[in-house]
Amino acid sequence: MNNRIKNDEIEIDLLHLVKLLWSKAWLIVITMILFGAVMFSYAMFFITPQYQSTAKMYVNNSSIKVGSTSFSISSSELSAAKTLLDLYVEILKTRTTLEEVIRRAELDYTYEQIAPMISAGSVNGTEIFRITVTSSDPAEAEKIADTIVEVLPDRIAEIVDGSSVRLVDHAVRATRRSSPSYTRYASIGMAAGAVLSCAAIIVLDL
Repeated sequence: MNNRIKNDEIEIDLLHLVKLLWSKAWLIVITMILFGAVMFSYAMFFITPQYQSTAKMYVNNSSIKVGSTSFSISSSELSAAKTLLDLYVEILKTRTTLEEVIRRAELDYTYEQIAPMISAGSVNGTEIFRITVTSSDPAEAEKIADTIVEVLPDRIAEIVDGSSVRLVDHAVRATRRSSPSYTRYASIGMAAGAVLSCAAIIVLDL
């Protein structure tokens, strides 16, 4: 009997809260629109748009030598190829490589400033890897990516004997921003508005 009474009380309370929120639906909607508009405006006016340019290169090594150690890699050994790609990505991110990129592209950046702008990784686990540059200037992103694909083969050849890195795709100037997503920011704002307004209405009622 006591359990039944407690269950009835819980049902009544939940029903009360549902009716309460429904009666205040107009307030919830207004709050959602307000928060969504604020986040949309923040993204549009206070966040600098970023653009990405991507170049692709192909790694082809039948036999390479790093220092005194040599080993062979076949096209079927994808795990070994992935290890080799990781090596090349680390060479790309070294200070010497990026400073050479800065010099050739005549950029007004330091190593510490340009390093976070560049990312690289394997394409679907293959021997092809992409180099992506993010910048607020689409022309600059394209220029940096193309300069990297010029500098990187020589840098790799200096360190890894028998290496073979070939260009697959040049970078293309971006025509659309990669971030921020105005829709995403507006959606986050609307979701936050809904949660906060519902919480405020329930707390005030309690």
